[in-house]
Amino acid sequence: AVLPCSAPPAPPALPGAHCRAVLARAASVAPPAGGWHGAYSGEAPAMALDLFAGGDVRPIWERSRWAELPLLVQAARLDPEGGHLARAEALLADWIAANPAYRGPNWACGQEAALRALHLALALALLGRGTAPSAAARALLALHGRRIAATPSYGRAQDNNHAISEPAGLLACGLFCGDEGWVRQGAAGLQRAVLRLVAPCGAFAQASTGYHRLLLDVLATAEWLAARHGGPVLPPDARHRVAAAAEWLWRLTDPETGASPRIGHQDGSAFADLALAGPDDARASIERAARLFAGHAAGQAAEPGSTWLGLPATASTWTRPARWSSEGFLGWQEGAARAVLRTGAPRLRFRPGHADLLHLELWDGPQALLRDGGTGSYNPPPEAAWWHDHFTGTAAHNTIAFDAADQMPRAGRFLFSHWPATGLLPGGDGAWLRDHRGNRHARHVRHAGGGRRWTIEDTVSGPFRSLALRWRLPEEPGWSATADGAVGPAGRIAVTADAPLALTLEPGWHSPAYGVVRPAAVLVARAGAQATRLTSTFAMAG
Repeated sequence: AVLPCSAPPAPPALPGAHCRAVLARAASVAPPAGGWHGAYSGEAPAMALDLFAGGDVRPIWERSRWAELPLLVQAARLDPEGGHLARAEALLADWIAANPAYRGPNWACGQEAALRALHLALALALLGRGTAPSAAARALLALHGRRIAATPSYGRAQDNNHAISEPAGLLACGLFCGDEGWVRQGAAGLQRAVLRLVAPCGAFAQASTGYHRLLLDVLATAEWLAARHGGPVLPPDARHRVAAAAEWLWRLTDPETGASPRIGHQDGSAFADLALAGPDDARASIERAARLFAGHAAGQAAEPGSTWLGLPATASTWTRPARWSSEGFLGWQEGAARAVLRTGAPRLRFRPGHADLLHLELWDGPQALLRDGGTGSYNPPPEAAWWHDHFTGTAAHNTIAFDAADQMPRAGRFLFSHWPATGLLPGGDGAWLRDHRGNRHARHVRHAGGGRRWTIEDTVSGPFRSLALRWRLPEEPGWSATADGAVGPAGRIAVTADAPLALTLEPGWHSPAYGVVRPAAVLVARAGAQATRLTSTFAMAG
């Protein structure tokens, strides 16, 4: 057996609602009705598979990350007679039978092997079997360690979450298999990746709130496992950067709902989700990272995941600044209102996932008033093939598109070339870009009235023939066009310019979750080459 047949008692002081939610969720765990590898072959050599030929592999990978293992361990500790560990063992056996080592899509990616290994290691540690796992557990983790170790250069070359997750998984495999080489290699790779990819200000190389959260969850899991089982933890300089990364996401996250702007790629991950927060609530992830790396809480004193991990609650020392700046972003907070501007400044050091420079996100408490379009899917079905280019393109963001083109030409499914030059404006109230065609766009952001009125001033120049400024409005119904913009339940937006302007309220699209696309209203302001200045004003309701 991979797992032991008994579990220690659950920690005291867990909220009753959380305990009931764990047991209810655990009761629904079962192997996927459609199998573990969808339309892909489960027997084909993993490294030879075309991962775009069998549909979207992303949901298949998510289903094979073994997120149910920590959940069933939590349930077993709450309900020792409920048979939860036996069900976890059966789930593992079913997966192993359907996914022979290094064959099929679930062995094709080193990161996916790493995330599985981390979930299994976390489950074993929560059972008190960290340094003495069964022979079957060691053998299973060894298979994953060899898969991760087989392609280290690929993971490092991505300059994204792969470079974090893969050494973290190798570190876990080394700790639980007693392989000191893997421990050293994983710890060194993790330290190197953090210092390269996480800036001192907390910004992550992957400009995505979703992957920023995955960064925190993976690092928190690896750090907790290493500290608990005598492995090497991150050194102080790397720990400071992770603490800053936790604070970075905390600034963008609504304290009442845990919602954050859907900037960049969003794939619905909720890794090591011990609090059952789900993919749309980042508060538990921030809380655990704050306690582990910053040494204090982040406003969630009763966060159950921290209780499961034995992380003590302390007072929070973070405060929300009225204005902040990091690599790639500017932010403002005034009362319930907050805004974030995707600047790319002082320069783009890592590959952008979306053509979203100078995109502005405006929130009123938990409601996104001006928002990102989302992601759609990485490999949508043929009838929705337009999703990928649309949602990663400039037209799916609150910014200006010149001549109906993206800010950068595409160089592949996930790559752009000819990145724009970027910089901050004097005074710190905005940023600018200059694209490869010579078009320049500068955006100033100002607010008044206690954050209830926001003014966005866009100045443009260059050889463009036409431009389109888009404001993506809330999904709620009730928006209608006005002579100078649009009005709806959340407020009123008006746009003026120093040249003739065509304003239309158009049907658009919004992706609130991975693989989900819904209609949404978009206010579009179009002008010709004579335009040099556009001014947009959003007055919030209430």
